[in-house]
Amino acid sequence: MTGATPNSSSPKVVAFGGGHGLAASLSALRHLTRELTGVVTVADNGGSSGRLREELGVLPPGDLRMALAALCGDDEWGRTWAGVLQHRFTSEGPLKDHALGNLLIAAIWDQLGDHVAGLDLVAQLLGAQGRVLPMAAVPLDIEADVHLRSAPDRLTLVRGQSQVASVDGQVVSVRLDPHDPPACPEAVAAVKDADWVTVGPGSWFTSVMPTLLVPDLRDALVSCTAQRVLVLNLGEQAGETEGLTPVDHLEVLAAHAPELGLDVVIADTSLVDSRGNLEAMARSLGAKLVVAEVATAPGSDQHDPIRLAAAFSRAMKQA
Repeated sequence: MTGATPNSSSPKVVAFGGGHGLAASLSALRHLTRELTGVVTVADNGGSSGRLREELGVLPPGDLRMALAALCGDDEWGRTWAGVLQHRFTSEGPLKDHALGNLLIAAIWDQLGDHVAGLDLVAQLLGAQGRVLPMAAVPLDIEADVHLRSAPDRLTLVRGQSQVASVDGQVVSVRLDPHDPPACPEAVAAVKDADWVTVGPGSWFTSVMPTLLVPDLRDALVSCTAQRVLVLNLGEQAGETEGLTPVDHLEVLAAHAPELGLDVVIADTSLVDSRGNLEAMARSLGAKLVVAEVATAPGSDQHDPIRLAAAFSRAMKQA
């Protein structure tokens, strides 16, 4: 690996988020520490996860599956099991588009009757280099206030993660239903014990903000002694954050979790403006801006795990 050196002291790191963004962070961070926990959004209501959630009453397993796959090792065992976990069935029947990992996780939950124990068992099977936990102990729904393109002069309520993510308009704010869900106790304990906590990248309103809206988890994040690192997205997301600048993304975070201070904001070089507006906004949140090339390629909206690992390593060394 180039540009980042694994830390022999293995700092305890907790990474918040969901989907591809959290998977990128976990893929990067596992090169730097053996003490790694992913805390995952559990509000997905679409696709395979939504179908299992509705049919079985379980937490949506999709983002949890992606996080577990990201923690698989680079050896043959890890690569094989990551592929198995991510495999999707193609058929015209009930299995169509189901991810095998979703079915495996749901089956183990059904047998054990415990979400955390089930995820720990899957992690053990995979040889995962870290732990994956849900942010809440119950499935959640996202509600958003949106200025629809068809009705820009008034706020419209949109409900459901997949619906908010694909909305044709500008999302203004999001909240959870239930409003005060029970946090996963193991996730709260991990944050309190962490040396570093990372937030983002990911779908800003449907993956990143929800992790800051579970009261007990947010309180732990605000009061913990860990260094708090935010990773900015590489650009706007069609529908969900269309038209939002990097500064706007930080303002959204400040509006949803005003008491949360940051220590570091990591931004790709393409996001930095010549007037220093992004640096000034980061500083207003108490954070140092770390600028690095973290995209897989110029213009890409995907973070490269190796480059992101180097940026995390740099931030940790400068702390």
